[in-house]
Amino acid sequence: MTTDTKPDTATANPLLADWTAPFGLPPFGEIEPWHWEPAFETALASARRDIDAIAENPEAPDFDNTIAAMERAGRDLTRVAMVFFNLAGSHTSEELRRIERDMAPKLARHSSQTLLNQSLYARVATLWEARDQLGLDAEAARVLERYHLMFTRAGAALDEAGRTRMVEITQELAVLGTRFSQNVLSDEADYKLVLEGEEDLAGLPPFLRQAAAEAAGERGHPGKHVITLSRSLIEPFLQFSTRRDLRETAFKAWTARGENGGETDNREVIARILALRQERAELLGFDDFASYKLDDTMAGTPDAVRELLETVWTPAVEQARREAAALQEIAAEGGDNIVIEPWDWRFYAEKLRSRDHALEEAELKPYFPLENIIQAAFETANRLFGLTFREVDGVTLYHPDVRAFEVLDKAGAHVGLFLGDYFNRSTKRSGAWMSAFRRQEKLSGDIRPIIVNVMNFAKAPKGEPALLTFDDARTLFHEFGHALHGLLSDVTYPMISGTSVSRDFVELPSQLYEHWLEEPEILSRFAVHVETGEAMPKELMERVLAARNFNQGFETVEYLASALFDLDVHARTDAAKTDVGTLESETLTRIAMPREIVMRHRPTQFAHVFSGDGYSSGYYSYMWSEVMDADAFTAFEETGDIFNAELARRLREAIYSAGGRQDPKDAYIAFRGALPDAGPLLKKRGFL
Repeated sequence: MTTDTKPDTATANPLLADWTAPFGLPPFGEIEPWHWEPAFETALASARRDIDAIAENPEAPDFDNTIAAMERAGRDLTRVAMVFFNLAGSHTSEELRRIERDMAPKLARHSSQTLLNQSLYARVATLWEARDQLGLDAEAARVLERYHLMFTRAGAALDEAGRTRMVEITQELAVLGTRFSQNVLSDEADYKLVLEGEEDLAGLPPFLRQAAAEAAGERGHPGKHVITLSRSLIEPFLQFSTRRDLRETAFKAWTARGENGGETDNREVIARILALRQERAELLGFDDFASYKLDDTMAGTPDAVRELLETVWTPAVEQARREAAALQEIAAEGGDNIVIEPWDWRFYAEKLRSRDHALEEAELKPYFPLENIIQAAFETANRLFGLTFREVDGVTLYHPDVRAFEVLDKAGAHVGLFLGDYFNRSTKRSGAWMSAFRRQEKLSGDIRPIIVNVMNFAKAPKGEPALLTFDDARTLFHEFGHALHGLLSDVTYPMISGTSVSRDFVELPSQLYEHWLEEPEILSRFAVHVETGEAMPKELMERVLAARNFNQGFETVEYLASALFDLDVHARTDAAKTDVGTLESETLTRIAMPREIVMRHRPTQFAHVFSGDGYSSGYYSYMWSEVMDADAFTAFEETGDIFNAELARRLREAIYSAGGRQDPKDAYIAFRGALPDAGPLLKKRGFL
């Protein structure tokens, strides 16, 4: 996307024209910043006309003229919004951030006007009451159910005063969520720890020095080294730097995102979000926001979530305390007369791993070139689902680093397009995620998906291969599992396409996919030394696999603390009246959080929970899904073949291609035959 000055003469808006690029890609090379607002305004007006026509239709409601019509409505708005919000996360600018702030309340207003339209709701409610007489197939019946629930949860059944207030709440929450995420992004983009010379670089291995040099060049410090708050830089810096003072400085900056005072401080934003969420829950008849949010999940209630989290917390915190004692011991052995602090954990954990497992990150990284791990993910999909991936050259994408792959089935037929955006940059928010530029559906023809994985791996110097940590490789497999959920979708209606499933079910395909990375069949073929071309020695591979539960207490505790905070704060009716720092302290005190560990996501940077409603009261879902993924992979192991064809067929049909066409419990039972318990999860994490 270019950033030239707006011309005096208006030209046709490429966002609203027919998209003629290969595979139906958006016209990335033609989009200018000034195209967005008129495209949104035109698309919003068109979508409004579509919705009004459905609501005002004089004919009696039926599935096609009401539900299917809503599924077909607003297509221009859908495609413009998909492109915009993908770019707002992966390749933003000051102009895009301004447009995002301006559009948030307008899009929220459009959603509210649709979901609170009484004529439209009456048509949906009429169909819902007569659902048993409509002769719908199972998929259409599920779509009707989801629409009725969506309307009622939005407040369509409230009186006029309640509906008016819901509109106001929805719009303000949209503005606040955008503000929250942009504040975090600003703090991340603005921070840089400049390493001036060899003394500041002490302990850093060559791969990290190279990545820091690359970051310095991108941020205006050529010839120096810079550590940013991207996980691919900050975490290895904390792992290897022998400069304890610099580790402390970097760690405190990392954990203070969103609470540095000034315009990017998120504390008041959080308080207002909590107040509005509680008010919305009460309007809809729920005691608290957590009860409202979890009512439409597999878990169902806050009590069910808390039971799972606390079942895992007890053995996890016991393990973490043993790990902390071991770190204190190894520090003393090295003559470091210190008390372990949070900025010390990763540094001494690396020393402990080296001592107990004879593993060092610098030894492992040459065996995990990014290109090999991409191919490992593709090979796994081929052996499970018969997919092949063919790189496409000559297409215009939104950044030079992005790559495109056509996805083909066993017969060579087109399945979809996969985009890989792997490297960190200052225009990209931190983290890793999957998204779609176009979702699969059949309602308007055989629409094939365009799916993107966005990562933040450190970029190697020009001409050199990018190397991953083992955790990076696991992240790539995780997000590719999400990508397959979108690519393999095989449903009729957009409402239930791909990852449009319960929040505590959506992580199952991604977390399950991680398991194949750790299997010798994959590692022995793709963990190949970047310089010698030799496969990872069997003895080293055995050490890697033996250490897979190393530091598991720490990793589980930092995650669970965030999940428990999320649940605690949304299960309270008075949270908005209490300073968020106090709320954080209350949760950490209640659960007896080890002092050497901080939450994986502290409140002011907890984008999962506060940049939108997506994971609010739902951060637990990674653990909920892990109960299923541990049990699901056990099914493959029990056959003696981790690529068992029959199980892979059931997995594809019941999980990866089914979208939201059925209740997630039914989907899991269709694959496994029964729902799981937490036993395999505790075993997987080394707590049994």
